[in-house]
Amino acid sequence: MTDSRIATVELGTGGPEVGVQGLGCMGMSWAYGPTDADEARATLERALELGVTLYDTADAYGQGENEEFLSPFFKAHRDELVIATKFGLSVPPDEPLKRVIRNDAPYIRQAVEASLRRLDVDVIDLYYMHRRDVNVPIEETVGVMAELVREGKVKHLGLSEVTGDELRAAQGVHRIAAVQSEWSLFSRDIEAGVVPAARELGVALVPYSPLGRGFLTGSFANADEDLTSDDFRRTMPRFTGDNAAANAALLEPVRAVADAHEASLGQIALAWAQQRATVHGLPVVPIPGTTKRTRVEENTAATRILLTEEELSLLDPIATKVTGDRYADMTFTSAGRE
Repeated sequence: MTDSRIATVELGTGGPEVGVQGLGCMGMSWAYGPTDADEARATLERALELGVTLYDTADAYGQGENEEFLSPFFKAHRDELVIATKFGLSVPPDEPLKRVIRNDAPYIRQAVEASLRRLDVDVIDLYYMHRRDVNVPIEETVGVMAELVREGKVKHLGLSEVTGDELRAAQGVHRIAAVQSEWSLFSRDIEAGVVPAARELGVALVPYSPLGRGFLTGSFANADEDLTSDDFRRTMPRFTGDNAAANAALLEPVRAVADAHEASLGQIALAWAQQRATVHGLPVVPIPGTTKRTRVEENTAATRILLTEEELSLLDPIATKVTGDRYADMTFTSAGRE
């Protein structure tokens, strides 16, 4: 395994310089079953060695537990990396499994102070609106976020799961560095509206779940049968029952391309995601999640795989054949607003 550092890119016009691949940190302490905390910490260090500098978390991940877990690593390498966290998914104290979307000013101000405290930093490099509360004008939400920039609590602003029109409205209030949405061989909805808007406005795309939450790696075939009872993926329709079996069959062209490159399925899925930057003409920084050093080495190596036009054509039809929604409750996404 090579130790070559990955290339860098500007995260949107005027945004920070980051590695072309980031790291999704949610699974290090929440959502995907038990983890080895020591190995997760070693994975953070290994990622930085390989040039990964964008680290993604959120206050909703374990009700702040994920931010607290990452804090010592962030403090030890504060000048070497970009901290991205989010607000917008409130967890009622008496209902820990429930999520309520909030974008109102008092909540945003409460959330940023809590994240700064848990992260134990003076400023958040990239602060995302995690989900959109349609009852609050997005101009109002971004206006409050802009105040946080002026107050020195936040450096750059991001949005997650928004439409192209919402992104344009937000950009009219304050420069947006990045939009985070699910984008993978299995999920390509954002190419219709968000991606063209981002290219037009100079905004970077940060694909989350570029490995289809692990399904595109072939690491599991049915969440009900292969994953632990506390794994969040067991609630996702496309990974369970008949949907899982149908979607597992869609991996065959990925296997064919992987064999041609002597690569893993995951590396091909990531190479496809990385190549969206060239295909669509904008910065694209996927944030695959992992808790293992070997996986982060494998993932970053995928940034050096170039797929041919013929291979891309072989992979293109996959998303249109996927069965099952991304979430059991799709109201938490931008899908119904495009």
